[in-house]
Amino acid sequence: MSMNVVDRSRIDVPLARRLVAGQFPEWADLPVRVMDRSGNDHRMFRLGENMLVRLPADPDFVPQVSKEQKWLPWLAPRLPLPVPQVRGAGRPSPDFPARWSVYGWLDGEPAAVAKIDDTARFAGEIADFLVALRNVPVPADAPAPGQHSAFRGGPLDHWDDEMAALLHRVHGRERDQAAGIWRDALAALFEGPPVWLHGDVSVNNLLISAGRLSAVLDFGCSAVGDPACDTVMRWTLFTGRARDEFRRRLDVDEATWARGRGWALWKGLIMITNKPPGQAEFARRVLDELFSGV
Repeated sequence: MSMNVVDRSRIDVPLARRLVAGQFPEWADLPVRVMDRSGNDHRMFRLGENMLVRLPADPDFVPQVSKEQKWLPWLAPRLPLPVPQVRGAGRPSPDFPARWSVYGWLDGEPAAVAKIDDTARFAGEIADFLVALRNVPVPADAPAPGQHSAFRGGPLDHWDDEMAALLHRVHGRERDQAAGIWRDALAALFEGPPVWLHGDVSVNNLLISAGRLSAVLDFGCSAVGDPACDTVMRWTLFTGRARDEFRRRLDVDEATWARGRGWALWKGLIMITNKPPGQAEFARRVLDELFSGV
């Protein structure tokens, strides 16, 4: 049965197998299996031992595919750590109406579950990668922030109307503190040249091998613009010496940190009412960090 729109409920192993066989017959005999951590924005399937199939799971994420296919080969040789390698660029077809990708397999465990030997060193490794990313040359046709990046890298005032509603998810003194953080973030205008940013630096997109950061995944929210959204791990993950190391090595000005605090607040307020296990608790911890002034 053909698909007319991207529908995550119909993305499964048989579909992935048909797509590979139809467009990459040289890989048709390789086994296809669901990955344990398949992701929300894109569904992923292991293809043999050395590749994975990645399909957008919602129409909103379709524009990310062609962006990654074009720009990951540009970024990869200019970065200090491996990023996904495009092995095959899938085309829309009667089976699946959007572009999709085959990537090379990257070894390692997601930082969400991996053992990290030294969190301060890990924080420095992330910061060094982000510094290298923002120093990659910017071609004239590089992707400006937009729908494809979930507006990461663009002005925070894009979310101002939504924030007016989100502020009501906290109360009393906390609402006043949140409103103040947001005002400060809006006032700290981005005045530098646009640079490359990842857009979704999270423990699910960082691979660990032998206790060290070994690869960075998922450039779907990447763009060229304001890198403030890449500062959020200061509040979402790190404490103590690791937080100090991240801040020192990332080396951005106070206005960028202020905008980053706004990004972290926006995300925390969105997640504070989420139902999946652990998400509301995570958001509560992030908000506590923000309200403590760290």
